[in-house]
Formats: sequence, structure tokens, C-alpha cells
Amino acid sequence: MSKNAGLRASVDVSSGGLLSIAALVSSILLSTAVLVHVATRGARSKSLWR
Repeated sequence: MSKNAGLRASVDVSSGGLLSIAALVSSILLSTAVLVHVATRGARSKSLWR
């Protein structure tokens, strides 16, 4: 037997809240880029992929 379930949500975000969300997302993307750069920097110098 199958039952359908539904979910409805709404969010009110102020302009200050939207700015803080944008700052958090950009900092996450920047830190990810830094981690990838640091992780692959040693691999390129040691020629692990050849």
C-alpha cells in the first residue's frame, strides 16, 4: 500500500539575512577552493599521477 506525503514550507528572509547567507555560501566556496589547491599542490610536485 502506498501513501503520498506532502510537505509545504515557507521562509521569510530579510535583506540582511540574504546578505549573510550569501557571505556564508561564498566563504564555503572559497575555503573549498583553497583546500583543493593545497591538496593537489603536493601531488603535482611529486608526480603521483604519471
